[in-house]
Amino acid sequence: MQRYFIEVAYNGIGYAGFQIQQNAVTIQSEVEHALSVLFKRQFILTGSSRTDAGVNALQNYFHFDTDQSVSERNIYNLNAILPPAIVIKNIIKVPAEAHCRYDAISREYAYHIYNHKSPFLFNRAYFFPYTIDFDLLQQAAAVITDYTDFTSFSKRNTQVKNFICRITESRWSQESESVVYHVTANRFLRGMVRGLSGTMLQVGRGKISLDDFRNILASKDCSQVNFAVPGHGLYLVNVNYPPRIF
Repeated sequence: MQRYFIEVAYNGIGYAGFQIQQNAVTIQSEVEHALSVLFKRQFILTGSSRTDAGVNALQNYFHFDTDQSVSERNIYNLNAILPPAIVIKNIIKVPAEAHCRYDAISREYAYHIYNHKSPFLFNRAYFFPYTIDFDLLQQAAAVITDYTDFTSFSKRNTQVKNFICRITESRWSQESESVVYHVTANRFLRGMVRGLSGTMLQVGRGKISLDDFRNILASKDCSQVNFAVPGHGLYLVNVNYPPRIF
């Protein structure tokens, strides 16, 4: 049996998330379907990063094992079967022990907002038509790197055993019509990037202070966090692996 990684990108609008679910259309169910149509057998995929409903990815991965020959030449046919919102970018032969979830050493996300109406950013970023203090946003982003316990920024009913995350990048940038939050860490919790983005926007609007934001981080209480920003503003940008995987 040979193990393969599949690199995918997708627009998450209209999908119930990344991971397969009963009675719902997901990124995984669509890719499994495309593989089964092309190779005329069932495939069970393992996913790298479980993005929520509506969330997009510039890069994400699955892996699977098969005794059939699979190569980059199959990418064109698989993309012809897949819907327009999902694309396979690469199929990579990897060592048998490689795991697309557990071997990832870091992941990078970006949350996009814009505050002037634009038909070209509609459903591609979060329309937030308020005055924002960009310096306060940057200061709040810098505060995040002082912490490793992100219990406050994990939604309830999660199955993780700990809430420790090592943040290596946390910053805002101004990009043309958008303001973008960039964050990289070894792992992320359920709802974490949306919670950080939404709560920092409250700092940028002057609704809460930087001290309030620090207190929320330290409180381990998710009831004070704003998770309500929409999924379509969030992008999984990169999943990074050690060189031995490829």
